[in-house]
Amino acid sequence: MSQDENQLKIAAAESAVTRVTDGMVVGLGSGSTAAFAVSAIGRRVREGLRIVGIPTSERTAAQARDLGIPLSSLAEKPQVDITIDGADEVEEGNLNLIKGRGGALLREKIVANASRKLVIIIHGSKLVNRLGVHDPVPAEVIPFGWQVTARHLENLGAKPSLRRNPDGEPFHSDSGNYILDCTFESIASADLLAGQLDHVVGLVEHGLFIGLTSEVHVANVSGVRILNRP
Repeated sequence: MSQDENQLKIAAAESAVTRVTDGMVVGLGSGSTAAFAVSAIGRRVREGLRIVGIPTSERTAAQARDLGIPLSSLAEKPQVDITIDGADEVEEGNLNLIKGRGGALLREKIVANASRKLVIIIHGSKLVNRLGVHDPVPAEVIPFGWQVTARHLENLGAKPSLRRNPDGEPFHSDSGNYILDCTFESIASADLLAGQLDHVVGLVEHGLFIGLTSEVHVANVSGVRILNRP
């Protein structure tokens, strides 16, 4: 990751974190971009901001604890005021997303659905005309019979690949599931595909986030622009 790319991520994160105010319950996203937002929130907490965080992954929870951000759970705080997270791709126009490269898509989607506002932070290369142009769609699947689930995904036009760790063993999500990274030749309608994926037995959750985004903070060398949901 280049220093320039990191600077763009930091700019987007700093812009989004201005949306956080005293007394909020804040969903803390996962991944390299969201980590910059968590760092910015931690700095504001040290300066006196009073919030409660809901982490979307064990890694984010550990980062937040190190920064002194008070944490809770959806059991205690079922309504989240705002969640700040990154994305692998954002479809310009409707702000639909592909998420899950970091493997936290299930928890990320649960927290996003519990949020009044989902704010996404990206650098400009993540903005696309149509989802699936650059990135596969991650699918979190039950390990039992995952090969059967993969065949069902193939019937939908996917080329699923089991995500593996550097040692060659299957990657496990925080919930203990596998991830199948599904490449599609073309996604004509992300809404339609999401509905089809919702009915695949053995698939716990997929990385298509449809109709959840409130705004996107896009950082380019010229600055940060904010896209609002139509």
